[in-house]
Amino acid sequence: MFRCLRQFALLSFVLSACALLSAQVPTVAPDKTIVLHASHLLDVTHGSLVSPGEVLVKGNKIAEAGPSVSHPAGAEVIDLGDTTLMPGLIDAHVHLFLHPGAEDLQTVQESVPWRTILAEQAAKDDLMAGYTAERDMGTEGAGSADTAVRNAIDMGLIPGPRLRISGNAISILGGHEDAIGYNPASHIPSNADYANNAAELVAVIREQLKEGANFIKIYETGKDHLRDGKFTTPYQYTEEELAVAVRETARAGTHVGVHCTGEPGALYAAKAGVASIDHADYLSDETMRLMKEKEIYAVPTFSIVEYFGKHADPSVGDWDDSMQQFHAAQFKRQLAAGVPFAVGSDVGPFPHGTQARELELMVQFGMSPADVLKADLIHGARLLDWEGQIGELKPGYLADVIAVPGNPLENISVVKSVKLVMKNGVVYKK
Repeated sequence: MFRCLRQFALLSFVLSACALLSAQVPTVAPDKTIVLHASHLLDVTHGSLVSPGEVLVKGNKIAEAGPSVSHPAGAEVIDLGDTTLMPGLIDAHVHLFLHPGAEDLQTVQESVPWRTILAEQAAKDDLMAGYTAERDMGTEGAGSADTAVRNAIDMGLIPGPRLRISGNAISILGGHEDAIGYNPASHIPSNADYANNAAELVAVIREQLKEGANFIKIYETGKDHLRDGKFTTPYQYTEEELAVAVRETARAGTHVGVHCTGEPGALYAAKAGVASIDHADYLSDETMRLMKEKEIYAVPTFSIVEYFGKHADPSVGDWDDSMQQFHAAQFKRQLAAGVPFAVGSDVGPFPHGTQARELELMVQFGMSPADVLKADLIHGARLLDWEGQIGELKPGYLADVIAVPGNPLENISVVKSVKLVMKNGVVYKK
């Protein structure tokens, strides 16, 4: 009897909490009509501004976009003054379940329910910074808890970006994220799911997809070293093993993204046909050729290296300026080779909502603002499997719109000062 009462009380609490959260999240009526007016509108495809700029939103879709749009009777008009309307930003590499501090200890010291609450707050912070879509690249030991966060966002219970999630990442025994700095007899859990061969990869992939993952994240390299200008990192899976993982995800209608910083792991990943190579500190000529040919995206994640260089204990890795300088030089080689890029920050180990720094760094290291915005918005939409739905301000696209001061094609830093955030036709910040 007592157990039943406890279960009833818990259910009542959860339902009350959901109702409270739902009441706090803005909603939009299916027939709600909004006109957004600003000095400019970003044409992402052509890398130009349309002036003035207007977007007509009906429900959760863009109905019109251009220098002028219809103003239906009864429409709410939001005049944003001297700003530029642009699609909501996309971060292709985030960790909602991480926060600044010792990454491995978060798995040990913090419960999954607590980390889930923090992940909800992280999602809100990212949304308010203008990120309306994200790819969560591993819960770092929280299993499939990101399924719950994604679903709660989709149901309107909590504010946050559209999410593509991977659940836990996959790694080998003793590999990257496997608490290798601790006493093995203590049996400290890995921040990833174990798979030591092709058969185990298939089994783990199937389990993760069953638990709600949209795609699969695999650790292909680590630990990294930069000595006398030479970058080395051991690979974790062979080309044949990665190919099995790629085929299994393709069978289920999805794909693999890999944490991969260098060779030969990057070549194995490119030959296997992964969707993205994240970090990509060093790529061989052959790897770059294959990435261009197969349209495999490199996701540089400069922001995390900059942050660790300023804040991390040097004992955790080579996080001084030499690593960033090496990566920046390799980035220029990759640009020259025609490697396609998406934009991902690796936010989580540094504060959520601050990751627009990644766009600044990509410009600083050699990419034009127009190309960075295309990489973020058009390539990001493709990588997240939302091509034709987000990433551009076009009729029929989902109404994910932000406004920034000034001209992002002249000063990319304006994306750090978002004035309006609309996601799915709902205004979250104005």
